[in-house]
Amino acid sequence: MNSSKSFIVEPAKNIPVIYEADVCVVGGSCTGVFAAVRAARLGARVVIVECQNSFGGVATNGLVSVWHSFYDMEDKKQVIAGLSEEILERLDDVDHKVGPGKSHFFNPTELKIELDQILKEENVKIYLHTYYSGLSCDGNKIDAIFVENKNGRGAIKAKFFIDATGDGDLCRDLGIESYTNDNIQPPSSVYIMQGTGDALRPDFNMDNIEDVVTAMINKYGKEFDIEPDWGWDNFIPSINGLRFRSDTHVFNMMCADADQLTEAEIIGREKMRKAVRIMRKYGDPSETYALVAACSYIGVRDTYHYKTKYKANYISLLTGEKYDDNIMNGTYNIDVHSQDNGISFMQFDGTYTTKTVDGETLYGNWRQEMGISPDIPIPTY
Repeated sequence: MNSSKSFIVEPAKNIPVIYEADVCVVGGSCTGVFAAVRAARLGARVVIVECQNSFGGVATNGLVSVWHSFYDMEDKKQVIAGLSEEILERLDDVDHKVGPGKSHFFNPTELKIELDQILKEENVKIYLHTYYSGLSCDGNKIDAIFVENKNGRGAIKAKFFIDATGDGDLCRDLGIESYTNDNIQPPSSVYIMQGTGDALRPDFNMDNIEDVVTAMINKYGKEFDIEPDWGWDNFIPSINGLRFRSDTHVFNMMCADADQLTEAEIIGREKMRKAVRIMRKYGDPSETYALVAACSYIGVRDTYHYKTKYKANYISLLTGEKYDDNIMNGTYNIDVHSQDNGISFMQFDGTYTTKTVDGETLYGNWRQEMGISPDIPIPTY
């Protein structure tokens, strides 16, 4: 029997309403948590649903523990504040890089705990290890969502629902029209590694390759059945000898699909171990290389996009389009990951730099190539 064409009819049953709220946030990334906290501070009764064991999304479970500058291009006027700034001020271990374009690096485990605390302080009802599984509608209005956890299947009713799932799961189930990009940016499986290989820097042309481990992967990867890649790393504040690494892209995967997401997770972890094995064989013999931790879910960059009332994209950001609620403020260059040709860093002035998997550095002007007038001012906020 072809299982794709078979089905089972599930008997109808009464689903218990396990919680009722003014606002229900589905997805516990930092974005979801901040939405929940802000709603609670405005006096709403709020519930948040997260399928992982902790909050923070890619910044914690994905191990990408960096937030970029809160200031304008000249590092004089603050353009991002709010809960992003508040959370960093609450954390003990944060490494603030100085100067224009400075970034904030933090301990992802510390961030998990702080997000727990701020939700508890605002009396937000928390559901961890709880999966969104569907919704109930009255016309085009959501009445309730269905969730699954250790207590079984339940419903959560609310007046407003915020879709912070990352892939737009509520939008999907509402039947909102969607699209995908021609180049679906590949996800990365971030990991924490002991050993840096920095002593090997003189062996490479570091004008073209910024990171030694990435260079070693590209030099010796064929022996370990791992394709050329590009990536970066950084120290974790207050932890000596360990770095988080992002040089394990998983190519040609659509991570909004259950089978492909599963395969991507497995491939990503395989690539982590291969990277460590390369360093053990060819790295600095005075260093000990070890895989210390793997992300609990892969860092997904790109899946479905929904045709909703308000839409934001990287061109709007790069050209300084203004929004009343400040959602598009930011001065970090836009990094676009390719399936086959490395990564491009697009700057506000129109220039871009592409670092290819072959170690080349290419330069261009995206304003000229996209036909965007140079008269459009560079955003300074």
